[in-house]
Amino acid sequence: MVALAVVALLAISSREAKRLSISQDLIYGVFLWGIIGGLIVSRLVHVIDHVVTHPGEPIQIIGFAGLSLLGAIGGAVLAVWVYTRVRKITWSSMAVVGDAVAVGAPVAQAIGRIGCTINGCCYGKPASLPWAVIYTNPQSACGLRGIPLHPTQIYFLLWNLVVFAVIWVMRKRIKPQGALFLLYLCLYAAGDFGLRFFRVNDIWLLGLYQGQVISLGILLVVLPLFIMKMRRAQLSRYSEPQAKNL
Repeated sequence: MVALAVVALLAISSREAKRLSISQDLIYGVFLWGIIGGLIVSRLVHVIDHVVTHPGEPIQIIGFAGLSLLGAIGGAVLAVWVYTRVRKITWSSMAVVGDAVAVGAPVAQAIGRIGCTINGCCYGKPASLPWAVIYTNPQSACGLRGIPLHPTQIYFLLWNLVVFAVIWVMRKRIKPQGALFLLYLCLYAAGDFGLRFFRVNDIWLLGLYQGQVISLGILLVVLPLFIMKMRRAQLSRYSEPQAKNL
C-alpha cells in the first residue's frame, strides 16, 4: 500500500505540475527527496513515539510496520528544503510545487489507510455500532482483538477523500502560489485532530494525544499563514483596478 500510495502521489502530482507549467525535472527531484525524507522521518517519529509510550518494549528500527503520517509530511518538507539548498533553488519558488503535491497527497494518504485497515494498526476504541470492526487474526497489529472497534482507519480514509475533493475543486480557484498546500495542511490537521478522539492512544499533554498536539500546532502555525496569504492576494486584486484608474 505504501508503494501504491507513492505511485499515486507521483502520477497525480505530475499531472498537476504540467497544468501549472512546472518543470518535470524539478517535480521528479522534489518527489524523490520528499519520499526519502518522508519515509525516514515517518519511521523515526513512530519509533520515538513507541519508545516513549512503551519503555522497554523492543521495536524494529528499520521497516514499514508503523509509519507516522504527520512525520511523513514534516520529513518530506524538510527533505525538500535540503534539496533546494543543494540545487540553489529559492524556497519561495517551491510554493507552486507544494500546490501540485497537495492535489496528490490526500489520495496517497487514503491508499495508505487501506494498508492500516488490513494490518490492524491505528485501531479505534471499543464501539457498539453497526459498522464496528473486529480483528481476530493473532498476527494483526490490533491490540484489542475480538472486540468491536471504531474503524478509525476507514474514518481517516474517508476524510482524506473529502480533503482531496475540496483540494480538487479549489485548485483552480485559489490563486496565490502555496495557498493550496497550506489549505491541504489545515484540512488534514483538522481532521486528524478530531478523528483521534475515536482512536486508541495514550494521553500525552493536557488531556490530548500526541498526534492531536502536533495537529493543533500545525493549525496554529499554518492557518494564520493561509489567511494572510489569501488576504494579501485579495488586497492586491483590489488595488490593481485603482492603480489603473489613477
